[in-house]
Amino acid sequence: MTNLEPQGTVTVPGPARIDTLDSLREHLQWAIELEHATLPPYLCALYSLDPERNPEATEVVGGVFVEEMLHLALVANLLNAVGGQPRLDMPGVLPPHPRRLPHSDLELSLLPFGPEALEMFLRLERPAPPGAPAEGDGYETIGQFYDAIEQGLRDLCDRLGEREVFCGDPARQVSGSHFRHTAGSLFAVEDLESALGALEEIVEQGEGTARGEVWDGNQDVFHPDRDEVAHYYRFQELKLGRRYRRGDTPQSGPTGEPISMNLAAVHPMRPNPRLSDHAQGSAIRTAQEEFNRTYCTLLNQLEQAFNGDPNLLGVAVGTMYAIKPQANALMLMPDEDGTTAGPTFDYVPPERRS
Repeated sequence: MTNLEPQGTVTVPGPARIDTLDSLREHLQWAIELEHATLPPYLCALYSLDPERNPEATEVVGGVFVEEMLHLALVANLLNAVGGQPRLDMPGVLPPHPRRLPHSDLELSLLPFGPEALEMFLRLERPAPPGAPAEGDGYETIGQFYDAIEQGLRDLCDRLGEREVFCGDPARQVSGSHFRHTAGSLFAVEDLESALGALEEIVEQGEGTARGEVWDGNQDVFHPDRDEVAHYYRFQELKLGRRYRRGDTPQSGPTGEPISMNLAAVHPMRPNPRLSDHAQGSAIRTAQEEFNRTYCTLLNQLEQAFNGDPNLLGVAVGTMYAIKPQANALMLMPDEDGTTAGPTFDYVPPERRS
């Protein structure tokens, strides 16, 4: 039986603990940047798939992407709850790819769906090894980073009191919105209990409940008769060609029904495309620039939604759907060496978006 338990080397914990409100706000802003950093790689893999010929892979990647959007909104609620200001519409959020996950050594690339992208996603979603320390910076796994935030939250509440920590304006909370294709929920954060619930939702959807289960604690929205598998293990299902079923563990691996991916039904997007690859005014570059303007508009709408105008979240979701045909059109444009074009995710200043 193959041992599929994620392995990793436990290193010395990151620097200084989160021991002030300013430090907590800083780390939650890092968390916003972290959650956003996962979106472009997932979107490239998703839009490279032919959904009719690759329905199962499309379901997996699309479901994970939606849940990462949910995590982004939950982190924004956390930051607002402690008196911070979520920021997304700024150049540092969209550095050129390949890039590092914020405050980590993990490299992220824009790739078409396939074995290389799967390995990147598995590394991204990898559960923390048993006994791994909380790491507020230089973290090895996302779970360890959120452990450091949880530790900081608990310590600050013990020292300062919940009322002092959760000093944000409740009107800035985003809640009750329906995120399609996920059993996860978006709820307001107003005290330590709801803050810990938000952190639990984020970590369990990524790496499983109780750090040793393949399930995330929800029912599968696509298959209501099944429990939902955490992100890491959904990608293991695709890699190993089989679904997890009740009784399976990280050590046993998936023993359920087959799951398929058709690598012939993937647009061969050029890895890490750049605007500079094509002349100004060329068809590909023009399409890439249009995509970038729309994507940066989306970032602005999300930032406004998280900074006092929660109703704009619905507008942002509409913009999210608008970028899909733009990305799909790029994936159909022949590029060099038998590849197709793809989105570059470059930052566009507000004055150049219209």
